[in-house]
Amino acid sequence: MFQHVTVLLEEAVDGLAIKPDGIYVDCTLGGAGHSERIVSQLSGGGRLIAFDQDDAALENARVRLAPYMDRVTLVKSNFRYLEEMLLTCDVPMVDGIPQVDGILFDLGVSSPQLDEAERGFSYNHDAPLDMRMDQGGALTAYDIVNSWEEREISRILHVYGEEKFARQIARKIVQARTNAPVETTGELAELIKSGIPAAARRTGGHPAKRSFQALRIAVNDELGAEEDALEQAVKCVRSGGRVSVITFHSLEDRICKHLFASYVEKCTCPPDFPKCVCGGTGKLRLVNRKPIVPTEHELEVNPRSRSAKLRVAEKL
Repeated sequence: MFQHVTVLLEEAVDGLAIKPDGIYVDCTLGGAGHSERIVSQLSGGGRLIAFDQDDAALENARVRLAPYMDRVTLVKSNFRYLEEMLLTCDVPMVDGIPQVDGILFDLGVSSPQLDEAERGFSYNHDAPLDMRMDQGGALTAYDIVNSWEEREISRILHVYGEEKFARQIARKIVQARTNAPVETTGELAELIKSGIPAAARRTGGHPAKRSFQALRIAVNDELGAEEDALEQAVKCVRSGGRVSVITFHSLEDRICKHLFASYVEKCTCPPDFPKCVCGGTGKLRLVNRKPIVPTEHELEVNPRSRSAKLRVAEKL
């Protein structure tokens, strides 16, 4: 069973300001927690379109959303193809662009993917190196670890994992693979551990946490997909509609923050002008100036929500 604790459930869905007869998109179906909350607020004239590239998530949704399937469309796709896939979903169009009332993103990896050893996401289980969210994807963590140059491995560990010892870890990986391929998560976790000074290993949780996160992001091109999809979401949400985004990583949040800011109305008139004459216009209004974070109660129930941040913007 696809067990997943939904993060910022009420806050993210409330941020969409659901209209019973509206059309909403959940770009990250996962355990279907957000999808269920959205579709339960829709009337027979409303509709939910839910994306996921994981077959297990889609199968779970068919069971969990069974009472509402007359108003649900499931799409097996990476959300970076949002606009392209919406064109196939028979939604209203304006100037050739599909238009919906709200779009939700819950970025990051689902708990079942983390917890199922065979998926190769976890340093707590020994399994083949994989880390693909879409099992049909070409690139795996094995490919990166065993064929990428030391400099490139170091770069992704540093940039995506914010790992201070990226160079040392990359060197250990490359040295090890000259003897035999690094094939499992257990082998990789030990190599990462050996590349981190003993004193640094005593704090900050499991020493492999940041490097595994970095490899997962690289395998699935998560940041590139996020940027592509958010740009499309701004195009595809209708006037008065909203985009609700939950991030779990500082780089994810930075992309969302900067992209939203780039579409917010900006006046370039000198501050002493009595009224705006520059004609500066924007496409978005920030619903929450600062990101919404989990409550203390949610943190107690689901410690994995600790790094979550929610940003919501409305189309003007």
